[in-house]
Amino acid sequence: MPPVSPTESTETTGNTDRLRILIGCDTFAPDVNGAARFAERLAAGLVQRGHRVFIVAPGMRQRRTPPAIEVIEGQPMTVYRLPAVRWKPHDWLRFVWPWRSKYYARRVLQAVQPDIVHIQSHIVIGRGLARIAKQRGIPVVATNHVMAENIIDFTTLPPFIDKLFLKLAWDDAERTFKMARAVTTPTRRAAQFLERTVDIDEVIPVSCGIERANYRPDPSPRGEHRILFVGRLTTEKHVDVTLKAIARIVPEIDVRFDVVGGGDQMRPLLQLTEKLGLQDRVTFHGRIDDGPLVELYSRASVFVISSIAELQSIATMEAMASGLPIIAADAVALPHLVHHGENGYLFEPGNDAELAARLTEVLTAPHEEWLRMQRASLDGVVVHDITRTLDTFEALYRGEAIPE
Repeated sequence: MPPVSPTESTETTGNTDRLRILIGCDTFAPDVNGAARFAERLAAGLVQRGHRVFIVAPGMRQRRTPPAIEVIEGQPMTVYRLPAVRWKPHDWLRFVWPWRSKYYARRVLQAVQPDIVHIQSHIVIGRGLARIAKQRGIPVVATNHVMAENIIDFTTLPPFIDKLFLKLAWDDAERTFKMARAVTTPTRRAAQFLERTVDIDEVIPVSCGIERANYRPDPSPRGEHRILFVGRLTTEKHVDVTLKAIARIVPEIDVRFDVVGGGDQMRPLLQLTEKLGLQDRVTFHGRIDDGPLVELYSRASVFVISSIAELQSIATMEAMASGLPIIAADAVALPHLVHHGENGYLFEPGNDAELAARLTEVLTAPHEEWLRMQRASLDGVVVHDITRTLDTFEALYRGEAIPE
């Protein structure tokens, strides 16, 4: 398994002391989810700064394939695709057999000889890499994007076994995280959650970051009342709550709801849409490219997210960078992004009546009030610029003090 050398960019920013960085992911392109998108943007940003980046991720097949150069977010990098199998209860998830993770870790680490290993989860690939890197004296940085509770929907196990599964999962996560030089997670609330759940201290909040310049905030009055959601269609996203809230809004407001993303809940949500009589007001776009997505952000009136399991939310940050007021469930890390009464409103998770009232409040607000919320979103997303994220991880990789 020899390493492949991608073409190196001559344009660099930041510190030009190049590192060999191995990023281990249990989900990566072409998967569409927050953890995968973060890993892609992080890797591309590091390559742009002149570092040598190598990715380890599940492959699309059950057989071994040689490492290859892939262009991710416009940047070339070497990707090791490990033999993986599809998890049938899930619509896209592929995984490496856990008992093979250490074997693959040994081979990849021997080929790459990295200066640092950055794991994006503690589950399979990251678990194996952390243990073998520890044995070989290679420093590890670990980022947690996972709430073990989110996996429960796909175990197909009885509830009493699910509880045992959760305990074992978090115990194993603790052992993995304790092998790392530093443990990060996207927000302070997510860090506090992790510190309460497992016996580790000093979890560092580091935003996933976005490229704010990619989005186009539009201050002009909207010709239509368009509500937007972007994300995976899974149970913890609670898109059904948003649909029920829209059904409560008086017909005179004439709202339209754009749903972007795919997932195992697509069919039930289509059925609920028909049951509520919203077929003419709701559009399920599925997964779309960045260009059309930016256009949907730009023309929306408000972004809504009813999820109860966000450790951050890249989609919410993208909506903020697009200048949208946000209405979000008051759960986990969403209050870190949505400040009630400033750039939008929080509502009690699952309370579709309260959500309907908040949507009505935003959609019928005077344009000056809508602009005030837009400015608050734009101001609030500044600290989540990808440049700050890259600066922080470069410091962690080198064992330096992280920037404020």
